[in-house]
Amino acid sequence: MFDLDNMAAKNVLHYIHSLTLYTDKNWEVLYPALSIVEFKKDEYLLETGKVCQSLFYISKGCCRAFYDKDGKHINTAFFFENDIATNINSFARGEVSAHAIQAMEALTAVRFDKQLLYAAAIIDPDIETLGRKCLQGIAARQEQHAAIYKLMTGLERYEYMEEHFPEVVQRVSLTQLSSYLGVARETLSRIRARRG
Repeated sequence: MFDLDNMAAKNVLHYIHSLTLYTDKNWEVLYPALSIVEFKKDEYLLETGKVCQSLFYISKGCCRAFYDKDGKHINTAFFFENDIATNINSFARGEVSAHAIQAMEALTAVRFDKQLLYAAAIIDPDIETLGRKCLQGIAARQEQHAAIYKLMTGLERYEYMEEHFPEVVQRVSLTQLSSYLGVARETLSRIRARRG
């Protein structure tokens, strides 16, 4: 049962209200698709090679999406409080995921189960609208990430993250941040030292 007194439940309700207006009737239909889940540091929300069956609203903690290339982790996204973590292509198309999503610290999330969400959307079209808005937000973020890679130097990427996503710069390790920005750890260390 989805406990409305839980802080994660309150947080996700606030998040959903920021996207769309919901009535008590909407909530009654949506509740069965939601569950509160806890992950320990380094546990996987999604493993490489599995089909993504969930959207995860992050209530507390953070996680990362990464590819494993020849034993080296290439970070592609970080998700913090009030973010939705998922693999949009795997979730929407039923394809196996080429990347993993892993907790970087103890994490509390509200899990939106794909099949139960689809079933709820058949009953209530407002739920389909909510799902679409969530996925549009994720797609916009991915597009933004792709753009900074194409258009910016390593220093410009760091400055952009510092200005627009300070929590990434503050909470992510130097090694993981350098992988995400596509610069050597030593180069990022020098950039930080110059800006410090």
